[in-house]
Amino acid sequence: MGTLEERIAKLEFHRSLLMEMVDETKKPFYYLVIKANLTKEEVDEVLALCEQLSEEYEKQKAEGLTIFTPLLLHFAGMLHPSLPLEQTVDALLKQQMFVPLMTELKKLMKTVS
Repeated sequence: MGTLEERIAKLEFHRSLLMEMVDETKKPFYYLVIKANLTKEEVDEVLALCEQLSEEYEKQKAEGLTIFTPLLLHFAGMLHPSLPLEQTVDALLKQQMFVPLMTELKKLMKTVS
């Protein structure tokens, strides 16, 4: 069976091989998550952040607001440090997750840069 360290090393090696085989275009957000080596709890935090900001975006939009820069700043500030902002927004969009919010954030990032 091997020692725990040997088993972990083997799993890490297999994970690296699987990452080479994965087509990142199909599930780009999950690919980023694996590449960043995030835990389930860290991913849950990112998804909860997206859910919270999506609700806030819809609320603000319904109230007639047209400037959503504070949402981008909040997202950027609270996003896990291992996830690059622009790649994460693009990945979530491609994976059809939180589309209205991510579309707005992507548009804002283009105007800011």
